[in-house]
Amino acid sequence: MASTWRDREYRRLEEEVQSEPYKLLLQKLHGRGDLREFESWNDVVVFMRRGSAQDPRKDEVLRPILVAHREDGDRRWRTVLLALFWPGLASIHGQKRSWDLDQEELWHNIVWVFLEVVCRLDPAKRPDRLVQKIYNDTIHHLHDEYRHRWNRASHESGVEDERLVVLAGGAEGMDIDDLVLREAQEVELRRLRGYVALGLLSEPDLYLLVGTRVYGRPLRDCAAEIGLRYQAAKKRRQRAEANIGPGVRR
Repeated sequence: MASTWRDREYRRLEEEVQSEPYKLLLQKLHGRGDLREFESWNDVVVFMRRGSAQDPRKDEVLRPILVAHREDGDRRWRTVLLALFWPGLASIHGQKRSWDLDQEELWHNIVWVFLEVVCRLDPAKRPDRLVQKIYNDTIHHLHDEYRHRWNRASHESGVEDERLVVLAGGAEGMDIDDLVLREAQEVELRRLRGYVALGLLSEPDLYLLVGTRVYGRPLRDCAAEIGLRYQAAKKRRQRAEANIGPGVRR
């Protein structure tokens, strides 16, 4: 069942968030006067999961975390945010199960999109409803991710489909969306190659990220091509993403 492996992942995440380095993060917020009422991240998690997402007190808890992340980019803030939003992401996974035959791949795409959303969010420009903003943007960008995949699958379905497009008058002019997509892919390729040059990514890591994140290919296929088992490739990609953070969207 999906809940089995997802619960296993959450237990590992929970253990990490309760470790000493994360306690120091919470103390950092205490020192600035934020979140003083919480003695541990578990207390924060419990509070954030109670009541409605529209509760304005949740914005008061979430905002200093987002501000701190915006200031220093420490990946540990993203881990904390992932713990806080885990039930919401699990809800998205349940709603969008039909979007991907590989439920684990769907889950990891949700997490990836969520991390992109929190990395791009500027709390200074969002006066309220932070929880709802992050949740809604995750769904919106996840749909964009899969729409690109569905469009590619449609384009690859054969000459007959292309003939139908022409007959319908849909092939006139330049495909602006495709040009924008290609430009974004080139930007992301340059970014990832830069990390290889800095020694932060290995060549297999680069192959996995380019294949799955830039071109949207199934992780299983990319893993097989470089001689890795699916689970090993999944863990390798997770570690690589944790090291460098999300990049430019497709």
